[in-house]
Amino acid sequence: MDESQFTEYFQNDEKEKMFELVRRLMRHCSDLVQPGDFADLKKTITAGIAQGYYRRDIHGIVPALRHLSTAVNLCEHVAPDRNMILAILLYNLHGRGFLSGEEIENRWGEDVKALIDCLVKVADLYRRKNIRRSENFRNLLLSLASDLRVIVIMIVDRLTLMETINHHPDDDFVKEVATEVSFLYAPLAHRLGLYSIKSSLEDMSLKYTSRETYSVIAKKLNETKKERDAYIEKFIEPVKERLERAGLKFEIKGRTKSIHSIWNKMLKQGIDLDRIYDLFAIRIILDSEPDKEKSDCWTAYSIVTDMYQPNPSRMKDWISIPKSNGYESLHITVNGPAHRWVEVQIRTRRMDLVAERGLAAHWKYKGVKAEDNLDAWMGNVRDILEAAHSGEPTNSMLNLRMDVYDKEVFVFTPKGDLFRLPLGATLLDFAFAIHSGVGCSCTGGKVNGKNQRLSYRLHSGDTVEILTSSSQVPKQDWLSIAVTSKARNKIRQSLNELANRQAEPAKEMLMRRFKNRKIEVEEAILMKVIKKLGYKTVTDFYKEIGAGNLDASVVIDAYQNFLTPADSVEKVSAEEFTLQPLDETADQSTNNDVIVIGDNLRGVNYRLARCCNPIYGDKVFGFIGSDGVVKIHRDDCPNSIHLRERYPYRVIRTKWSGKIGAQLGVTLRVVGQDDIGIVTNISSIINKEKNTTLRSISIDSNDGLFQGHLTVGVPDNETLQSLIKKIKTVKGVKNVERSR
Repeated sequence: MDESQFTEYFQNDEKEKMFELVRRLMRHCSDLVQPGDFADLKKTITAGIAQGYYRRDIHGIVPALRHLSTAVNLCEHVAPDRNMILAILLYNLHGRGFLSGEEIENRWGEDVKALIDCLVKVADLYRRKNIRRSENFRNLLLSLASDLRVIVIMIVDRLTLMETINHHPDDDFVKEVATEVSFLYAPLAHRLGLYSIKSSLEDMSLKYTSRETYSVIAKKLNETKKERDAYIEKFIEPVKERLERAGLKFEIKGRTKSIHSIWNKMLKQGIDLDRIYDLFAIRIILDSEPDKEKSDCWTAYSIVTDMYQPNPSRMKDWISIPKSNGYESLHITVNGPAHRWVEVQIRTRRMDLVAERGLAAHWKYKGVKAEDNLDAWMGNVRDILEAAHSGEPTNSMLNLRMDVYDKEVFVFTPKGDLFRLPLGATLLDFAFAIHSGVGCSCTGGKVNGKNQRLSYRLHSGDTVEILTSSSQVPKQDWLSIAVTSKARNKIRQSLNELANRQAEPAKEMLMRRFKNRKIEVEEAILMKVIKKLGYKTVTDFYKEIGAGNLDASVVIDAYQNFLTPADSVEKVSAEEFTLQPLDETADQSTNNDVIVIGDNLRGVNYRLARCCNPIYGDKVFGFIGSDGVVKIHRDDCPNSIHLRERYPYRVIRTKWSGKIGAQLGVTLRVVGQDDIGIVTNISSIINKEKNTTLRSISIDSNDGLFQGHLTVGVPDNETLQSLIKKIKTVKGVKNVERSR
């Protein structure tokens, strides 16, 4: 490339870095790309730079440098194919309109175009604000899940971005990127077995979000480096000698654990750095023939455990049964010199490459099949995302993240098929792991020949037979039994579908009642009524009607309050309405255009409006209906502005005189943590209140939070305010407010 063409867009140090990255990439890809690829790329990218398609982004980062660094990182940390490299280097030019999709397909192939299209879609989603709080985040995850290579590219791109923003001046931007990396990309790297990338991402995330903590640990590690190196050498020397005598070819090395993992251990154990002894691990990498890999690993294991006392509870055999991401290794923790615990990892050269480069490394070895594991994991990701409620994309990723980091148990079907599940998985989780249909119809099972309930927690080695029934349907309490995100999301999906089916008869009944009252239903107004009544979804609304918790008459009255009484204006005019004289005992200080409602009111037909449910003590006004009935509304009623502006001649000043005496219904909205006993505590407070009764309660619990609508009978506003204050004192209650 002609260096003069970069002067306008790049600083000197950036130009030098770019040419160095190009040289490194050419070395890595010499056997990977096709003849003419580099010449074609050089010509295309140079033209793109010259025409301004690689200008800095809004954060001051040069796209050309970022993409070259990503391509180099991909070569050094993973095992990419040609099309992945081309897609990384070209997608910016396609996304900005310099290259058309047709041109890309003609010059570099259909697969490159498909990868670029996916990367452009992901980049477009990232340009939108609040991505993790919207449906865009779920779309992003589904895009990532469509092709393993896209996930790998995005993970490596985040690694490059994290390396680039080390001293970026925008702290908010740095913390936002670091938080997302910790939340999304580090778990995905872990799941794909990209452990070195995962460790780097986690360390940098800790550094950017809690630099002081990171610096303290890094400083202490640096101060003790000589001591650790000396100890590792002392540990390794005799082991080397014994391995050589056994005729094994090997490499042995020690490494310090990542700063993030050390920090996690400090948090979990509640100790400081000085009290953590296993700060490092020893790795023995054997050069073994394919048919001797397992036997050589166990030979090395025997040598190490003969020399140093092992801790049986810390032994992990990932050779007999590899992890679902293909990871194979023997892990043992032994009591080394000076009685310090040391972790030893034993693996072959092939296993080490898979451990460092993840599932992608399997592509390097013919005859080694990772497709089954990969397809199973990718299927799990898609199941989680596709079954997730569209309003809760973040929770879906949290569930996925939880599955990623959990340890595994291994269970068998009666035919001997092996299934991996997270530690703590139940018989119900196993049923959904087999098939969603099996899970939804599961009634129990036999574990090792004995009947067990759905809540039975599985153990490695269990043989499980699932029992089903055609009449079984998922239950709400299954959500407290299931552990895996796949099972939980399928249960939620089935419950929603079941609720939709049950809501249909209730909807038909309500429509009949509207028809009997000769009311033509407008969908938009009905939706407002549903929202005003406190229901988040239409399904919940009809479900309450079907269960008998909500009277259809209440809905119809609320609907009528939203209607514009235009059709009836001519029937009864405001002038035709005659207000009856007040009783002699009424307040004589008021003039004739004021209704004083209470025990003393005589001769006036009035009722309290259901749209706002006023009670004694509320500021109110009267509205003359077409039938001559005066409806009493609260001043802050949602309909008050409309009524006052459109029908001012129907509005009558109103005030209370004395107490009505009877209890009036008020709906309270309560939000809080879904703690055990919180509903009982709230009910107890209401029942203890004098002249107060609990008429109905509706609770919706979701992901540790609950929202309840309580209908209480109270005589006046003073009693209501006192009740609200007392409910707010209940542990776990976050907010109490009167519903309109």
